[in-house]
Amino acid sequence: MTSDVADLLGRALGGTVTSLRRLSGGASRVTSAVDMEDAHGGRRHLILQQRRDAEQSQTTNVEMQAALLRTALRAGVPVPTVLAAGEPDGLDAGWLVVEHLDGETIARRLLRDDAYGEARRRLTVDVAEALARIHDIDPQDIPGLPGFDPFERPLELLDTTGEVRPVLELGYRWLDANRPPVTGRTVVHGDFRMGNLLVDEAGLRGVLDWELAHAGDPAEDLGWLSARAWRFGGTAEVGGFGQLDDLLARYAAASGRAIEPATIRWWQAYASLKWAVICALQASAHLGGATRSVELAAIGRRVCESEWDLLGLMGIERPEMPDVVDGTSDAPAPFGRPSAIELLEAVDEYLGSKVLAAAEGATRFEARVARNVLEIVARELTFGPEIQMAHRRRLAGLGYADDASLAAAIRAGDVDGHIAEVGAALAHSAVDQLHVANPGYAATSRPATRRAGLSRTD
Repeated sequence: MTSDVADLLGRALGGTVTSLRRLSGGASRVTSAVDMEDAHGGRRHLILQQRRDAEQSQTTNVEMQAALLRTALRAGVPVPTVLAAGEPDGLDAGWLVVEHLDGETIARRLLRDDAYGEARRRLTVDVAEALARIHDIDPQDIPGLPGFDPFERPLELLDTTGEVRPVLELGYRWLDANRPPVTGRTVVHGDFRMGNLLVDEAGLRGVLDWELAHAGDPAEDLGWLSARAWRFGGTAEVGGFGQLDDLLARYAAASGRAIEPATIRWWQAYASLKWAVICALQASAHLGGATRSVELAAIGRRVCESEWDLLGLMGIERPEMPDVVDGTSDAPAPFGRPSAIELLEAVDEYLGSKVLAAAEGATRFEARVARNVLEIVARELTFGPEIQMAHRRRLAGLGYADDASLAAAIRAGDVDGHIAEVGAALAHSAVDQLHVANPGYAATSRPATRRAGLSRTD
């Protein structure tokens, strides 16, 4: 436990911190569990959230967020009670302390475990009612609430990372040309999804992580919730647990606001582009040294998942996973044995048999991420040369030398009359990227042995 953090929290809350431990996950915020004891021996379980330095310009002020949480609680939204909030003042970044609520946030457990069967059956109703109450809050009642989505200009944020992504350029042009009518202007949670919903066996217990809240179109929250990125392997369109038509009907009944499915499709495409940019920004925080993290590094390779989803929502025909040929040479390398792949396998086995067996909490989570990173590296070493050559051929077929020149042409509007042709070429490159980053993401009939990067025995 860090003594200065514990002392600061003790003074702020009037007690003694007996335990402070970082929880797993935390790609956008550092979240810790806090146990406190007051002067009379009473014990409290709290949650501390600290904003990452690298995300400050994209997130809300924590004191404004505290005011929003208090207003949401009065409006009937299930949220934890705020106990304290402030700017750095001794902690590494802006911080917020709330009461601990019992429940589960890990989406795969909620979507799979029998214990949450009843919760899954009623979750569509719960989230529709929670969203209706959030959207009943007048933005003018929350001083300091941003008047627009912090990611409303995603390409400007992408430019700060130095990443060049022609698919995202093409998607932005499509979104701009196909924007649906505005459905209203309300408080928008901004990150309403599985992972930020606390659920117990009876249903929704809490709506968490409000740092992306802003004033905007309420359809944004519904599109974000039903984007594929937040289905976590579930087959149902809404968070892996519900159907979109049911959600819209329940939401209309609770809010009096009817939203067309076509509008939600647009917001799903917007969500795909937004999440892709967030992934690039998080990887940039690692690459730039602001927050060195294997988790943030791995997230950078998830951009291609959102590009794949975005192309589909744009109506671009997407290919099946290609039968990529091993691009490595049969000639023996001058480095001897073990080969690069064999070294990766050795590290992977160490993480699986030693680190994961002894680790818990954040360390266990990060060890699993590290093993996934090794898989990506192994597949890139194996298939990367052929994939790179195929991508260059596609670019040449379109008349461009590299991604940068194609991206610039798309942004300038030079390909607006050829979106389908350009999109089809980029879809092939997107599926190639998925073959390295996450072969299971795209529907495919490829043999499982061709997808494996490392030869695991576990």
